[in-house]
Amino acid sequence: MDKEIALAVKYEDGRLFFLDQTLLPEKEVYVEITNETEAWTAIKRLVLRGAPAIGVGAAYALSVCADHLAMETVSAFCEEIHRIKEYLNCSRPTAVNLSWALNRMESRLHSSDKTTVAELKEVLRAEAKAIYEEDVRMCRKIGEAGQEIIKDKMGILTHCNAGALATSRYGTALSPIYVARENGLHVRVFADETRPLLQGSRLTAYELMKAGIDTTVITDSMAAVVMKKGWVDAVIVGADRIAANGDTANKIGTYGVALLAKAHHIPFYVACPYSTVDTKTPSGEDIVIEERAAEEVLCGMGKWTGPKGAKVFNPAFDVTPHALIAGIITEKGILRAPYDQSLRKLDCR
Repeated sequence: MDKEIALAVKYEDGRLFFLDQTLLPEKEVYVEITNETEAWTAIKRLVLRGAPAIGVGAAYALSVCADHLAMETVSAFCEEIHRIKEYLNCSRPTAVNLSWALNRMESRLHSSDKTTVAELKEVLRAEAKAIYEEDVRMCRKIGEAGQEIIKDKMGILTHCNAGALATSRYGTALSPIYVARENGLHVRVFADETRPLLQGSRLTAYELMKAGIDTTVITDSMAAVVMKKGWVDAVIVGADRIAANGDTANKIGTYGVALLAKAHHIPFYVACPYSTVDTKTPSGEDIVIEERAAEEVLCGMGKWTGPKGAKVFNPAFDVTPHALIAGIITEKGILRAPYDQSLRKLDCR
C-alpha cells in the first residue's frame, strides 16, 4: 500500500527528516531535524503529527540530538539526554505515544551495560530503529485484526488522519482499509474534512486517493446526512490517548461523530497501537487536552475567515466516552467492553 505514500519520518545515514504535513496536499517537502528546538517546533507546529508518528519521530530526534553532544562522561551525557527528553515531551501533551517513546529511549539508556558515550549513542540509535520497526509491525497487525469487521463494498467514515502519514506505515484507523485492499476487498471511505486544520481533506483523502481507494470528502457538518442516507456501515477513528476505562481522546470532532453513529445505530471503532493506552489515567476527565492558537480558527489556510480579536475556543482534541465505542482495534486484537477489564487484562500479557 505504501508504494506511492510519502513517509512521515525518514532516517537515512544518521540524518532525520520529517515530511512537512502543513504543506500537503499541494507540496511534498521534507525538513531536516538537527536539534531539539527544530524537533520541538516541528511537532508543535504539526509538521509531524499523528500519535504513533510523533513517538517514532521523537525517538529518532532524541538519538540525533545525542549524536551531536560532545560530553565525554557518561553521567553528563545522561543528564543532557534527560533534559532534551523532558523538553521534547512538552511539545504535545495529549499524545501519549510521545512520552511513551521518549521514556523508553531513556530507560534503554539506563539499562544498558555500555560504558562509553559513543556506545550509548549507538544504543539510542538502535532503540529508535526498534521503535520504528515495531510501529510498522503493529500497524499491520491492527489492519489484520480489523478484518473482523470489514466487509466487501462497505462504507467507512473516518475523522482526521490516522493513516500512513500519522504512523510509520499503514496507519491505525486506515490500516484495516489498506489490508482489506490487499485482500481484494473494496470499501468506500467518507473522510470528514476535520476543521479547523482540515487533516481529513488535506491528508486522509490525499493518501487514500494515491492508494487508489474510493474516497469522498465531506465537511464535518455533513456526517449526519451521510449516515442517514445509509452510506456508512462503520466508523473507524484513531486515538491520541485512551484512559484506563476506555474513554478516548482523539481529534476535535470525534465525540460528535460518535454521538451521530449511536443515533444512527452504526458501530463506532477506535484503532490504535496498545502503546496509546494510558492505564495510569483513570478516565477521560483526567486527560490533559491541548488548546491551540485562535488563529487556526480565525485565519484558516492564510485567509481571515473571522474577525480579528474574536474570542475563540480551540481544543485540539475531545474525549469520546467508552460507552459509545463498539470496540478498540489493537495489534493484539479487538477489545470489547467493559474496557476497564479488557484493557487491564491485555496490560498483564
